Amino acid sequence: MAADAKSLPARRKRCRDVGSIASAIFLAGTVACTAAESYPTRPIRLLVGFPAGGPTDIPARFIADRLSTQLGQKVFVEDKPGAGGMIALDDMLAQPKDGYNLQLCTYFDAINTLLYKNASYRLGDIAPVTMVSKYYYLIALAKSVPAETFDQFVAYAKAHPGDILYGTVGAGSTQELVAHELEKSAGIKMTKVPFKGSTEITQEMLAGRVHFQVGPTLAIAPYYKTGELKVVATTSPERLKSFPEIPTLAERGNALSPYGWLGVCAVAGTPKPIVDLLNRHVTSITQSDEYRQFLEKTGSIPAATTPEEFGRIFAQTIREAAPYIREFHMQIE
Repeated sequence: MAADAKSLPARRKRCRDVGSIASAIFLAGTVACTAAESYPTRPIRLLVGFPAGGPTDIPARFIADRLSTQLGQKVFVEDKPGAGGMIALDDMLAQPKDGYNLQLCTYFDAINTLLYKNASYRLGDIAPVTMVSKYYYLIALAKSVPAETFDQFVAYAKAHPGDILYGTVGAGSTQELVAHELEKSAGIKMTKVPFKGSTEITQEMLAGRVHFQVGPTLAIAPYYKTGELKVVATTSPERLKSFPEIPTLAERGNALSPYGWLGVCAVAGTPKPIVDLLNRHVTSITQSDEYRQFLEKTGSIPAATTPEEFGRIFAQTIREAAPYIREFHMQIE
């Protein structure tokens, strides 16, 4: 009986502790729900990790404009190019987990965790909201290259080893992976020239200082249509509806058919009601006829996913890129 009496204060203390924890959990949940119900109450940043006017920036501005109308708060795009999108991502991850700092994320944000041995973040630091587009790549040549077809290009490159300069937006990028794979399969040797974004590569191509680019359709298509650049193949498994005259690499016996993707991401830990609200609004934009027509002109494909589906795409991107990064020794310290 005495022992029970002595243990009574301890039991009461434990009960108070449990009650305090339960209250804290309840309070945290209440605060999160309240924040989500009032969100947004001020402007939202949508960060882009590549230069203005490029194939990432352009759809970001389209989505930001429509999202501003839907949310009743200004969504403004801020370009912070460099390090394969990591400068922009690091900025977002350093901000509060409240949904006011978002990123138009790309497949780079998945691959960089594999590419860099000491990456500044982990995949779990990112909260996927929704995928917004998928796009294949065009194999483009400067007009200065004396070739009109893929086979003619290969023949010229073999006769001039190392003379072909190709632009890339970073180690581990699809552009570089495809270039390495083509060098290997076709038995050619090119010279890499790094840039911050696809737009810069395209400008150097137009000037004839860079000769070869594996570029997003949005970056290449306008100059192909005007005849300022040549396009000899696409990485899509079938010919693109927008460019039925362009053969695929698969037709040339190359099984590689990589694609890039764009999406909207937040900081992991952002309240789920906010992530779900953003998902609903962004997917309503990407499922609109206006957005579809906007993208199809450039050969890109509209996309919309749940946050969970988008998270699986992140993981799939890493699985598919890993063998190439190992094979071509592309990992960076």
